[in-house]
Amino acid sequence: MAISSLSLHFSHSTLTQHSSSILSRTPHMETLSIIFLLASATSAYLLWFYLLARHLTGPKVWPVLGSLPGLFSNRSRVHDWIAGNIRETGGLATYQTCTLALPFVARKNAFYTVTCHPKNIEHILRTRFDNYPKGPNWQAAFHDLLGQGIFNSDGDTWLIQRKTAALEFTTRTLRQAMARWVSRTIKLRLWHILKKAATENSSVDLQDLLLRLTFDNICGLTFGKDPHTLSPELPDNPFAAAFDSATEATLQRLLYPSFLWRLKKAFDIGAERRLKKSLDVVGNYITDAVTARKETPSDDLLSRFLKKRDVNGNHFPTSVLQRIALNFVLAGRDTSSVAMSWFFWLVMTHPRVEERIINEISTVLKETRGEDQRKWVEEPLEFDEADRLVYLKAALAETLRLYPSVPEDFKYVVSDDILPDGTHVPAGSSITYSIYSVGRMETIWGEDCLEFRPERWLSPTGDRFEPPKEGYKFVAFNAGPRTCLGKDLAYLQMKSVAAAVLLHYRLELVPGHRVEQKMSLTLFMKNGLRVYLRPRKLAGVNSST
Repeated sequence: MAISSLSLHFSHSTLTQHSSSILSRTPHMETLSIIFLLASATSAYLLWFYLLARHLTGPKVWPVLGSLPGLFSNRSRVHDWIAGNIRETGGLATYQTCTLALPFVARKNAFYTVTCHPKNIEHILRTRFDNYPKGPNWQAAFHDLLGQGIFNSDGDTWLIQRKTAALEFTTRTLRQAMARWVSRTIKLRLWHILKKAATENSSVDLQDLLLRLTFDNICGLTFGKDPHTLSPELPDNPFAAAFDSATEATLQRLLYPSFLWRLKKAFDIGAERRLKKSLDVVGNYITDAVTARKETPSDDLLSRFLKKRDVNGNHFPTSVLQRIALNFVLAGRDTSSVAMSWFFWLVMTHPRVEERIINEISTVLKETRGEDQRKWVEEPLEFDEADRLVYLKAALAETLRLYPSVPEDFKYVVSDDILPDGTHVPAGSSITYSIYSVGRMETIWGEDCLEFRPERWLSPTGDRFEPPKEGYKFVAFNAGPRTCLGKDLAYLQMKSVAAAVLLHYRLELVPGHRVEQKMSLTLFMKNGLRVYLRPRKLAGVNSST
């Protein structure tokens, strides 16, 4: 019994010690398992990333970080950085595409393609138009501001608005309405502001003045309501300020993963809170404009849309009309003013081009207004006179080639596709066509592609404007089914304003002022365009009087 008892005690003691040993080793084993799993997952990720990334062209792609390091370090010159990366792919006429990668992930649709190959652009904008819509990410980001307006919609929603707008943009009455607004803002506002600055020898921010001018014009043309932002006092306008703030906050949504701005929106903080407040101001202003137009129709775009019906035969509801109006304001304001800002800067730095522009304007006015040069500067150009300015149009087109108002455009890939240059683009990924890069490729525009040379847009005899035969070399006004409907009106407005300024003044850049690009979806000048205005003499006539 004693032996049995001792044996039982020994066995129990041994078992207890063994169990304790096992239990003491369990946390260690679990730690090893976790480490092993992490190492395996990391190895699998790195292998998967390597297999995906080894065929990519463009900037270096880092595990976890993707292309973010290069993008961040070049954030102040991102458009030139993209152009440089495309150029480094070989610069061959058959290969002008590179790939960037989003951080943290290694999926095929986490890579997005950037191209400037004209054949690829034609493929995206025309040949396989339906495969490259705006896409869910873009539409979600811009929905609060633009809703299902023409610039933020796809499919049938876009098509009905496009057809309706196309009918209106071809009417002569719309052209005449635009001419009245442009002439009024030049004669009654812009000239007074410029004359005061010239008399006092004070500088002006020409970009700011042009933004105000185009804003007043497009608001007048769209819903017949003049916000008067271009006035001698250069007043702050609640609608204009709120519109700018809303646009800026909306653009920020594209710079970060969507869950971040959605989280901010849910908690009503940061940029999303500013966006909400701005949209309230914008919404109230547009609501008043729609109400006024319903009560008193006019010849503006909004009044015309009030008469139209959707695919179901119903009139557009107020909410849709509001978004339609906002879409046109967004398109008609920034693009033209930014283009003119870069145009004036280029003309200032190219006296030969400026002289030829002045000679062309003088020749046309001599034919339309006679020899009395005082009549040349009494009234802004009429649109029929602006139509005849071929070289000026060439200079504006050359400006847009080098400094397109919208430097990059983004599309979503619906289904797997292969671009004409052989690049594979997977479904669910994004693709960007870099309009800015197109104008900087020797393989597309020749060895002088970086030169400002309006002559490249003229016929051999120099008396006709001739766009490139390969139409997708120049897509500053978009192309294919989404070609800008206001293209001709934009040219006419820009020519009228350019003539109104240059015929009266020589422009001088303020010493020390730095002309730099602002990194946004629209190619603003970061510091504006500060200039002095020197009255121009035309055959003994002081054109500032």
